[in-house]
Amino acid sequence: MSTALTDYTAGYSALAGTMPGQDLDWLRQLRADAFTQFSSHGFPSPREEEWRYTNVSALEKKAFTPTLSATNSVVDADWLKQQQLAGAWSLVLVDGHFRADLSVLADLPDAVQIISMADALTHNAGQIATYFGKAADTAEHSFIAFNTAWFTDGLFVHIPTKVVLDKPIQCLHVVTQEGGLATTRNLVVLGDHASAQWVETFVGADAGYLSATVTEMFIGQNACVTAYKMQCESAKAYHFGGMYIKQAPNARCSHHNFAFGGLLARSDIHTDLDRAAECELNGLYLGVKRQHIDNHTRINHNQPYGLSRETYKGVLADRARGVFQGRVVVAENAQKTDSNMSNRNLLLSADAEADTKPQLEIYADDVKCGHGITIGQLDEKSVFYLQSRGVDEATARNMLTFAFANEMVDKITLPSLKAVLLTLLLKHFPQSSYVD
Repeated sequence: MSTALTDYTAGYSALAGTMPGQDLDWLRQLRADAFTQFSSHGFPSPREEEWRYTNVSALEKKAFTPTLSATNSVVDADWLKQQQLAGAWSLVLVDGHFRADLSVLADLPDAVQIISMADALTHNAGQIATYFGKAADTAEHSFIAFNTAWFTDGLFVHIPTKVVLDKPIQCLHVVTQEGGLATTRNLVVLGDHASAQWVETFVGADAGYLSATVTEMFIGQNACVTAYKMQCESAKAYHFGGMYIKQAPNARCSHHNFAFGGLLARSDIHTDLDRAAECELNGLYLGVKRQHIDNHTRINHNQPYGLSRETYKGVLADRARGVFQGRVVVAENAQKTDSNMSNRNLLLSADAEADTKPQLEIYADDVKCGHGITIGQLDEKSVFYLQSRGVDEATARNMLTFAFANEMVDKITLPSLKAVLLTLLLKHFPQSSYVD
């Protein structure tokens, strides 16, 4: 066992007593099982098929330290305001802990419940037990087990039946500590016919740290969610973020995943579809220098008449490496399933690398499923065409690359988030004439 893993396991007994929900038998057992699993297996290995392209052995060289309380964490108010979306309820998590004093909750409808996971485990333990761990399975891989054992706080969000929110909810994750470990667990529940927009934003200080978050989302019958993830971690940071969704019959979910930051970043987006449920997964990852960005998606069509669409794009420069593993599973009784997956990668240097692995597992016979994968460089004919119209070569390449990536930003219907992402995109391709 590595020194870091020894440090994690050796100090866990003392740490566990400070974690929320330790007076609950079911959670204490769940944590104990997750701790045993992590202690036995450590962090995921490239020997595991689902991690064959991503080596996280660097995490075994240094044990990151969880912050037991974020009340003393210093966050610059002006900087934080820049990270908070205009026209949104903003829920701020600092170093793994919910900070109500930094959050924006004014005018939240009375029927909507938003509290920290620590408080929910004290006051809503029965409700939490109904959902906790039912979408994210610790047996999936040891990062989920790690989060289950070590999570320090998070959020519980409950949107009752027929409640339609007119503003998005932003869950803003901030890490301030060098060598810090921010482990959060979020639970989002929507009742039947409810509707909401959910945004997770990951940012941090210019430091080396580990951010490990698991969000479980349950979408009721005929409910609708538009979810976004914007990962802009420090260039020295390690990131694992998993969203695990369960959709009831006729539920609709659209998820947009944007990964720009981190030294090594992994996102899991998994969803289970019940009868006639629909989902759309979109993603854009931009890698520069030696960044490693891994996106792992899975769509489980468990019942008939499901519809899914998936489009992921990657732009990789320098010695960056991008990974896309998309898996669609159609169960035996999931007849009339309609699913399509697309992954396109643009390599801007000879040293950049893209690994893509689409998977279709179809056990039904009356379905329509397909996928398309491309990896390539810019079309030289298109570059030449722009040059022939008076555009210099560097600008021409930037224009074409921007157009390739901006297709995913254009899918965003939330104006404040779209403006932020467009600004981040333009930092990679700084041509002011692109902006309308």
